[in-house]
Amino acid sequence: MIAVKLEQVSKSFRRRNLLSNYTTLKAHLFRLGKESIRDDSKKEILTNINLIVSKGATVGIIGRNGSGKTTLLKLICGILSPDSGSIQVNGRISSLLELGIGFHPIFSGRENIYLNGTILGLSKREIERKYHEIVRFSELEEYIDYPVRTYSSGMFMRLAFSIATHVDPDILLIDEILAVGDESFVRKCNDRIGEFKRQKKTIIIVSHDLFAIERLCDEAIWLDEGIIKEQGTPRMVIDRYRQQVLALEEERFRQAQQPPEIIEAVTESGDPASVMAAEEGPDQKRNRLNRWGSMEIEITGVRFLDYNGREKFVYFRGEPMTIEINYKVNSPVNDPVFGFGIYTPEGIRCYGTNTQIEGIDIPYLNQDGQLKILIKSVDLIEGTYQLDIAAHTRDGYDYDYQTRLYSFAVRADRKDLGICRIPHQWVMSP
Repeated sequence: MIAVKLEQVSKSFRRRNLLSNYTTLKAHLFRLGKESIRDDSKKEILTNINLIVSKGATVGIIGRNGSGKTTLLKLICGILSPDSGSIQVNGRISSLLELGIGFHPIFSGRENIYLNGTILGLSKREIERKYHEIVRFSELEEYIDYPVRTYSSGMFMRLAFSIATHVDPDILLIDEILAVGDESFVRKCNDRIGEFKRQKKTIIIVSHDLFAIERLCDEAIWLDEGIIKEQGTPRMVIDRYRQQVLALEEERFRQAQQPPEIIEAVTESGDPASVMAAEEGPDQKRNRLNRWGSMEIEITGVRFLDYNGREKFVYFRGEPMTIEINYKVNSPVNDPVFGFGIYTPEGIRCYGTNTQIEGIDIPYLNQDGQLKILIKSVDLIEGTYQLDIAAHTRDGYDYDYQTRLYSFAVRADRKDLGICRIPHQWVMSP
């Protein structure tokens, strides 16, 4: 049996950007009759959605922000109407969408229970029969007669979830609302959702918690820019969604790898002076702060590579990494040193070394070349990291120092703490 059916459903919203300087009614009245520029174009949020949710199924909807997930739920529960297409719903719907939706801020928690129960189609007698159970589940006995405008977001969530799940709905819609609850109550909510599943209630969940979607749902839907990109088993849909997220992260890091050009200014003597400019714009200031040196050796390019020699910016912990450094010799030098350092965005040094520390001698350099740093295993914890690259003399005089201009990310299944994962085992004896 079908619980929810959508056929060729589309929804768009009108852009209404008033490009004028009034923001109040008084200012608007003064502007009457004067020309104002309006942008009345439409943005399509959902396009030709076809979806069938079977009775008793638990369906998870995933996707990036702005992909149309919340709009889809609002269409299903009747808050919004589609521009085209048809929506069929069989059964009583209870929805948990934005915090506070359906609540009157001046009314007390008690009054809002009666208000929401009435909106959801319950009689006064039915609400009275369920009232104490709703309050007990929400754990808000002490605050139930306070205006809900005095509630925290977590208290709002408790009351909203308790009402929505105690009115005996056939279809329950949940939109990321559990993200604001404390750990104990979220577990209680998950138990309640499990109880609904055992009762063969239909549940549609929107969430960015992919582990919860995989654990709770029978089916998953991936929305992307208003269309259904994938639909099927949670594991399959989530894996394909993660592949796109990974590709987007790769592209973001690729675009961020923009080493600044060397700034040259002319000194009073007429000689060019690298890096320090007499008059700096914002970009020039960033260049000076992130790169300096005399440029006898100039680092012309830095790339992160995978084990096949392909450029890569997002690594899974334990994968090999190659850092490729291309350099140009503008003037021959003796005993140059190359080094690198890996830092967190907060500036904590995770690791740093150079050819001098490693005992690698480069006696003389007079031609352009390439240097590779081979890292067998990236054992950092999950996060974003920044790279310092330098060429300098043995006593620290910088030829070319580039700081925090290159970044990469590490992803991991285990969410351990610190900077790196130290290889270890747990051994327990009786």
